Amino acid sequence: MLHRFGVVLGGVAVALMVGAGGAAGAAPGSTPTAGPATTTATPGPTLTAGPTGTPTPGPTLTCPPALPVGGVMSAATETSVTIRYSMLMTPPCGYNAPVTITLFASADDARQWVNPVAEAVSGPERSGTVTIGGLTPDTAYWFRFSADGKHDPYVIGTARTAARPACAATVAVDSAWNGGYVATVTVRNVGAEPLDGWHVSWRWGGDERLVSVWNGVAEASGPDVVVGNASYNGRLAIGGAATFGMLVAAGAAPGGIAAACGR
Repeated sequence: MLHRFGVVLGGVAVALMVGAGGAAGAAPGSTPTAGPATTTATPGPTLTAGPTGTPTPGPTLTCPPALPVGGVMSAATETSVTIRYSMLMTPPCGYNAPVTITLFASADDARQWVNPVAEAVSGPERSGTVTIGGLTPDTAYWFRFSADGKHDPYVIGTARTAARPACAATVAVDSAWNGGYVATVTVRNVGAEPLDGWHVSWRWGGDERLVSVWNGVAEASGPDVVVGNASYNGRLAIGGAATFGMLVAAGAAPGGIAAACGR
């Protein structure tokens, strides 16, 4: 037995015939018109991801192209060196004060931070000087910096103590009058070996003028005076001494004379 049904598909009426077995077909005389077989996706709502707990990377720290700390030797004596330092940057690119300056006896020791021979710590200032004593005369040293519990990896500086002078000279005024004075200069060998000759030099502080010298030879007698040994008193044993005298014309009472002595 057949049943007839009317169905509207895509705006076209189609008659279906359904038999008892459930099979359906188009009714005779009806021609279905197929529309375009297109599928259009309907956009759904846009989902926005919420926080996931993953930290967002911050900007990369870039330090300026400069050394965080630097320094040079600014003074030296026979047994000490003075280092002038400057802490140019603060953490994280630099250091906090104070700074420790460590001395080494060789460049290799300094590079490896081994066998330090002396060190000293600065004050709270970010720039200043540090003096390290107890050193050997006429000796080279290498210095490095550390601060905030870290060794600075960049700077290795050099320093040298002053050489021990071969001799020392002192001036004593024996007598003075209006217009001049007589003085005796003592030369002493303070070095570590015998001295085969010496020279004493100084600069006048006023209108003084060297008139004559005995037991010595005047080699320069203008504002800057140089007196050398005579032929018979130039050799001095270690700790030995020689003297020479001088007559000086001056318009005022003599002041102190700072005389230097050398070979």
